[in-house]
Amino acid sequence: MVVKNICCLGAGYVGGPTCSVIASKCPEIKVTVVDKSVTRIAQWNSEKLPIYEPGLDEIVKARRGKNLFFSNNIEKAILEADLIFISVNTPTKTFGNGKGRAADLKYVEGAARMIADIAKSNKIVVEKSTVPVRAAESIMNILKANNEPGVSYQILSNPEFLAEGTAIQDLMHPDRVLIGGEETPEGQLAIEELCSIYEHWIPRKSILTTNTWSSELSKLAANAMLAQRISSINSLSAVCEATGADVSEVAVAIGLDSRIGPKFLQASIGFGGSCFQKDILNLVYICESLSLPEVAAYWQQVIDMNEYQKTRFTAKVVQSLFNTVSGKNITLLGFAFKKNTGDTRESPAIHVAKTLLDEGASLNIYDPKVEESQILYDLTHPSICESPEEVKKLVKIYPDAYSATNGAHAVVICTEWDEFVTLDYREIYRSMMKPAYIFDGRKILDHEELINIGFHVQTIGKRLPRPLSTRMWSGTAVV
Repeated sequence: MVVKNICCLGAGYVGGPTCSVIASKCPEIKVTVVDKSVTRIAQWNSEKLPIYEPGLDEIVKARRGKNLFFSNNIEKAILEADLIFISVNTPTKTFGNGKGRAADLKYVEGAARMIADIAKSNKIVVEKSTVPVRAAESIMNILKANNEPGVSYQILSNPEFLAEGTAIQDLMHPDRVLIGGEETPEGQLAIEELCSIYEHWIPRKSILTTNTWSSELSKLAANAMLAQRISSINSLSAVCEATGADVSEVAVAIGLDSRIGPKFLQASIGFGGSCFQKDILNLVYICESLSLPEVAAYWQQVIDMNEYQKTRFTAKVVQSLFNTVSGKNITLLGFAFKKNTGDTRESPAIHVAKTLLDEGASLNIYDPKVEESQILYDLTHPSICESPEEVKKLVKIYPDAYSATNGAHAVVICTEWDEFVTLDYREIYRSMMKPAYIFDGRKILDHEELINIGFHVQTIGKRLPRPLSTRMWSGTAVV
């Protein structure tokens, strides 16, 4: 089979960018991204795409209508396709066996049944969604049990390793492309077909082929190892604050060890996003299911440490503001879980906001890419609050950082947007209530300069002095 038509089931954060880049690099291949959501497909066909990723707009607009198409006509796309990516959502189960940890594969199963119901010719079906080990086996069982006579399938695992905010660069220049398949002649031929697509722009030496199960586990393992590094440095940040060490200096020192390296050693308020927590919880559930409780407990601690870091940081905000924020205006700068994305899934900002709202604070929020409707949706979700109307009274969304900080008692940096580094903090200080506080949850600001301006500054993993004016007053009878 020579692949001339590709169909992608799912027009989300994975399917949209991945297929856009494939269309850009393989102009001879027709790529169709389909989704049941009429609204989402309409956004992909509009001037404002449903997701923000640097570089994505240019690629989509260059190929859309030529060999890149976004459609709700799922049946037509499946019938025409030689190769089908399954890029649907795999959320954590919210009820039943494995609640709160196991991956909910209902969308993957639904995609497999849809392919079996529609397909009339042989297909290569590629898992792109993050799934538990041996999920490919379940997909194959569904396809074989429901397929048309004479139609055969090859199931491949091709997990994505995209970081939101750099997804296009990750697709253009990946560390590796991982493809897993069956160790049969037919399985190996299918692997080669998928390899030939990626070889349009990726050297063969960067394409790793494995068996299906190794590929599926590698995705979970990669995210678990990255999250583990973040939790490890965050655990040390608490030690630094207690001892007077500087976690940034510690991170540089250990990162110079070639066996460790410097990446993912930036202490912060905690990790978020759609992958890390979900995949680690899935790994924990798998380990428990395999009767490996010690392994499960080890990876659960990575999640527990992340929750501890968010709780510890937010408690510091409340304690610093005379142990009460009731009736005070607190500004959150940033709501996305990281810069260069509008994604708020598992964002630490949600935890900070919920805690401050529970303590009676009023919140002013500004994020350059997160829509107001998304912020309000996150903060009024039943898992976050019991009274949506009360939350809406206490939360105001602003179009810029200066209006959001005007009259605030404190500023909390929740996302490391570059814009926040270059703000005029002297102007912000003048407009705030005094004493003025800044809590840098991302360690991106010049703390010494802020202290000289007059701010009370708190950050992660480092003790900071009080402003000079406060230190001078503290020795007099005025205080």
